[in-house]
Amino acid sequence: MLSTLKTLCALDGVTGNEDKVREYIKAQVEPYADEIITDAMGNLIVFKKGKKSIGKTVMLAAHMDEVGIMVTHVTDDGYVKFAAAGGIDRRVLIGKEVFIGDDRVYGVIGNKAIHLVKPEERTKIPKVDDMYIDIGVNTKEDALKLVSLGDTGAFDNSVYEYGNGMLKAKAIDDRVGCAVMVELIKKELPIDCWFAFTVQEEVGTRGAFGAAFRVKPDVCLVVEGTTAADLPSVQGVKKVCAPKKGVVIPFMDRGTIYDKNLYKFVTKLADDNGIKWQVKSMIAGGTDAQAVQRSRAGVRTVGIAAAIRNIHSPASTASIEDIKGLYTLAQRFLENIEAELN
Repeated sequence: MLSTLKTLCALDGVTGNEDKVREYIKAQVEPYADEIITDAMGNLIVFKKGKKSIGKTVMLAAHMDEVGIMVTHVTDDGYVKFAAAGGIDRRVLIGKEVFIGDDRVYGVIGNKAIHLVKPEERTKIPKVDDMYIDIGVNTKEDALKLVSLGDTGAFDNSVYEYGNGMLKAKAIDDRVGCAVMVELIKKELPIDCWFAFTVQEEVGTRGAFGAAFRVKPDVCLVVEGTTAADLPSVQGVKKVCAPKKGVVIPFMDRGTIYDKNLYKFVTKLADDNGIKWQVKSMIAGGTDAQAVQRSRAGVRTVGIAAAIRNIHSPASTASIEDIKGLYTLAQRFLENIEAELN
């Protein structure tokens, strides 16, 4: 699974432009799937028959998109102005490499040099409006030969294993969930299952809403990455969760109060199978669960996630052990959900 995750993280799939990720996933699962649908929004929805049908519709969901930038303007002297595509802390942007459009035009996000910054400005975070991308040209005409308004740009796609079992890559949120689902589809499943690889989660869980209406699940497991803040500067409950402490099983976030009985079911599954797990110590973030849960007349929804440091940045990091635990817990979910639903 780690190889699949690395490949997925290296692909560019900024929110609203997930084509390359979808194409890769489709190629991986096509030999194993019984039905594949790409809907009008771009969600990839996959059905695979298991050993039996349980009379309930089970769906797993993970989003394909990542945060990045979107080109909004080109200056007369060839600099590219941009907006954030998804939730990005502007502190992480300055000096970062980006690759714009299908041709992956190279650029560097710049800002006023330190020598020109007034003393009172040095303690302030520059606004995105004050930043620019240098793509190495000197005129607007030359810039527009390389990029177009509305193009998306992704961060550097280098992937590293480092330290004691850690992985660094962009887009671990939520290519980790996609990797889990791809590997499950390749295996023999205990029950029939739908898998929704969704789009535009980072700008308001938009794709999941349509996917849930199409599949009409009775129950949904959302497989995600979530915010870890276990840093030296962060104290107590504000650490939220931490890599190497196990799979995160949330009972609530800013978009969803998860199904109480499914939460108990999943935490017991983890305990019974020796899978380390943790809860979030703060109510933070949101996932596709909020769209799925509220679709139609409501869907019983539960979530599991990997704890990710530096989430929504070019240097997201996660524990490989936690990633493996995420896969195992999703697998056990499919093996045992029938008894919970009947």
